[in-house]
Amino acid sequence: MSSLTVRPAQRGDIAAIAEWNVAMAWETEQKRLDPQVLLRGVTAVLDEPRRGLYFVAERDGQAVGCLLVTYEWSDWRNGDFWWIQSVYVAPEARRGGVFRALYGDVAQRAKQAGAVGLRLYVETENARAQQTYRELGMEQCYYFMYEQML
Repeated sequence: MSSLTVRPAQRGDIAAIAEWNVAMAWETEQKRLDPQVLLRGVTAVLDEPRRGLYFVAERDGQAVGCLLVTYEWSDWRNGDFWWIQSVYVAPEARRGGVFRALYGDVAQRAKQAGAVGLRLYVETENARAQQTYRELGMEQCYYFMYEQML
């Protein structure tokens, strides 16, 4: 199998990242997202790095997956948690180490940046993803997530 590389996303990746987000929302929640809103949302991250960072995994120069990192300040720890979000691996590249490569790269960058930890959320029914996260050394937290859309 050829090697994977991980790099920060560039402007040329915006369309693919937006398309992957549309696919992920449908695959995981059967939710239809507005592609134009997504394009603006992905572009906003690249325009304002304070919002987060996208990373892209490539195999043989072909983009095969991505994820978004956003930040949460922890006053308890006087540091940032890096939240892993919007993870997508192209169907033809799944079970090929793409997420593992993305996660390893982000963990290293977070440590170098002085982050206090990595966090992500996962659907309660997604046992395969939960197993992957445990294998990478993550532990289940004891918080429920609530939201109110505005």
